[in-house]
Amino acid sequence: MKVLLVEDDPTLGEAVMLAVRQAGFAVDWSRDGVQAETALKTYTYDAMLLDLGLPRREGLEVLRNVRKRGATLPVMVLTARDTVEDRVRGLDAGADDYLLKPFALDELLARLRALLRRAHGVADTQIRMGRFCFDSVKRQASVDETPLVLSAREVGVLEILLSHAGRVTAKEAIADRLTGWDDGVGDNAVEVYIHRLRRKLEGSGVVIRTLRGLGYLLEAER
Repeated sequence: MKVLLVEDDPTLGEAVMLAVRQAGFAVDWSRDGVQAETALKTYTYDAMLLDLGLPRREGLEVLRNVRKRGATLPVMVLTARDTVEDRVRGLDAGADDYLLKPFALDELLARLRALLRRAHGVADTQIRMGRFCFDSVKRQASVDETPLVLSAREVGVLEILLSHAGRVTAKEAIADRLTGWDDGVGDNAVEVYIHRLRRKLEGSGVVIRTLRGLGYLLEAER
C-alpha cells in the first residue's frame, strides 16, 4: 500500500513518515501543494494524508482539484484548524476523515487502516479465504491459525493483491505501490516475491495466477 503525505512541517512530517513506514506502508512525502498535485498526477496512491496550511497551494485547493479529476483515493486531513466551519469545509471539499493536531501516531495509523478498509469495501480487520486469513492490523497471514513467515516485501505484495482480490493487478502497479520515491523495486523483484508467496501459500486455498501480459490475480482455489 502506498500513501502520499503532504506536510510542510519538517519535524511532524518526519515523524509521520517514519510511523507510516514502520506500519508497513510505502510513503512519498510532499512539502507543498504544487509538489503534491504533481505527485498525484504522476503516481498511484492508496491514500493521502493532507495538511491544509501548505506553501504555494492550500491543502483545500489540492483536495478540490483531486476530486475534480475524479480521483477517489481516501483523504485524511491533518490540521490545527479546529473550528466547526473549518471541518465542514474540509469534509465538503472531499475529505474522508479529519484529524486535529496534535495527534497520537497510533490513532493516525488506526484511522488510516480504517480508511483503506472502507475504500476496498472490507468491514472486518481480518480477510478470510478458505483456510487462509490475513489480519490487516497485525499484518499477519496465517493458514489454519498457523502464522506464515513472510518478509516485509512479501506482506506488501500480498496486501496489494488482497486489495484487488478477484481482479488483475499489473506487475508495474505492484512495483509502483510497493515503494516510495527513495527506493525502487523492479519487475524482476516482483516476480521473485510472487514466486515466494506462491510457495508459502500452497495448500492454503488461495492461489496467485499469472495472466500473461496482464498481471497477477489472487483468488480462492477452485
